[in-house]
Amino acid sequence: MNDINEEQAQEKHYLGHRERMRKKLLSNGAEVLADYELLELVLMCAIPRKDVKPLAKDLIKKFGSFSETLSAPHEDLMEIKGIKENTISFFEIIKQSAIHLSKQQAFKNPVINSWDKLIDYCVAKMGYGKVESFRVIFLDTKLRLISDELFSEGTVDQTSLFPREVLKKAVKLGAVSIIMVHNHPSGDTKPSKADISMTKKVMEALSSVNIELIDHLIISKNSHSSFKTLGII
Repeated sequence: MNDINEEQAQEKHYLGHRERMRKKLLSNGAEVLADYELLELVLMCAIPRKDVKPLAKDLIKKFGSFSETLSAPHEDLMEIKGIKENTISFFEIIKQSAIHLSKQQAFKNPVINSWDKLIDYCVAKMGYGKVESFRVIFLDTKLRLISDELFSEGTVDQTSLFPREVLKKAVKLGAVSIIMVHNHPSGDTKPSKADISMTKKVMEALSSVNIELIDHLIISKNSHSSFKTLGII
């Protein structure tokens, strides 16, 4: 009988806690929540009948932040006690929804008018990657999105991009300008000699058909570099 009463008391406690957390979010917004509290709210939806606060803290301790937890490799998440495939699926839904939202915000207007939103999208899409990947954003005469395409994925520290492939795709799509984007998993967004050399080769290829390279962005989860701002192009 005492065990039953104790179990009921625990259930009442965490249900009350969940309700308080929801009201805190709805009344004050996510800005007032610590990372583990926001993650706890996510876990509440994925794990409906359990106190998930300890799990949320364990995940933040392991991966470092809310964003890094949701972006962690699935196999790494599965190593955490209490995490199952359903929770990982829920994380993936939230992550992809955030990327989709940031993409819509970045490209609903000409990119020049939404540059900060473009950076946010690139960070969400590529900043947490464990290997280098290279994307090209193709734009029309009004600097609106025609296509955003992944061109290559490399090893942990390198990728290959072929100027002819970029040129061929740009011509096929009728693009008048492009933006190149790739990530540096190390977190250091300083362009390498190889980055600069490849960029100049792409510029040369594009100039032959009067297509402009607007910028080349290097992205990490915490920072970015612009070849235009650095004076490289």
